[in-house]
Amino acid sequence: MKLLLTSGGVTNPSIHAALERLLGRPVAECHALCVPTALWGHPRCGPASVRGFVAGESRWRHFSGLGWASLGVLELTALPTIGARRWVPWVREADVLLVDGGDATYLHHWMRASGLADLLPTLRDKVWVGVSAGSMVMTPRIGEDFVEWPDAPDDRGLGVVDFSIFPHLDAFPTNTMADAERWAAGIDGPAYAIDEQTAIEVVDGSVEVVSEGRWRKFTG
Repeated sequence: MKLLLTSGGVTNPSIHAALERLLGRPVAECHALCVPTALWGHPRCGPASVRGFVAGESRWRHFSGLGWASLGVLELTALPTIGARRWVPWVREADVLLVDGGDATYLHHWMRASGLADLLPTLRDKVWVGVSAGSMVMTPRIGEDFVEWPDAPDDRGLGVVDFSIFPHLDAFPTNTMADAERWAAGIDGPAYAIDEQTAIEVVDGSVEVVSEGRWRKFTG
């Protein structure tokens, strides 16, 4: 897949240009599937969060509310009960998966349990746009600071990329650069701290930071 890993979505012209470059055409011509699953795993998220995301409400104007040709919903917790013959065509027909934040370990669990994780290597032309946990799930490790799901066995992600992500830099009192430095010291490998105006583009193993804000790379 082509990855656009963000902290807060498509928040500025540089990230928007990167998104349309990955898509190969304007957002308005592309069909998106919203993946809200991570929201259920976080104690500060709930039904209103899911509704706003899938409806493209104003809070999600930088993500599901960008003006897509169509929005559908792919709820991973439902997929094991309906069978791959039904949901795999939905994924293949979409241009982009919009994967919202929440708890990355919960999302990791359901990506494996649903079969979506196994499908990813076959989706070479699809675009994955993650926000927060929707980006972190692609990394080797999330870091214990970001694990909110009580049943999480550890802080591992899918390891699709070889770096970890500290999101929401400077957005919260506990997400300062000093906090990122402490977090990175506990991550065994390279990592990035990114703010809401930054994204990481990954295509065929090539990594490019797209930013109009603040970010830092930790070499591990």
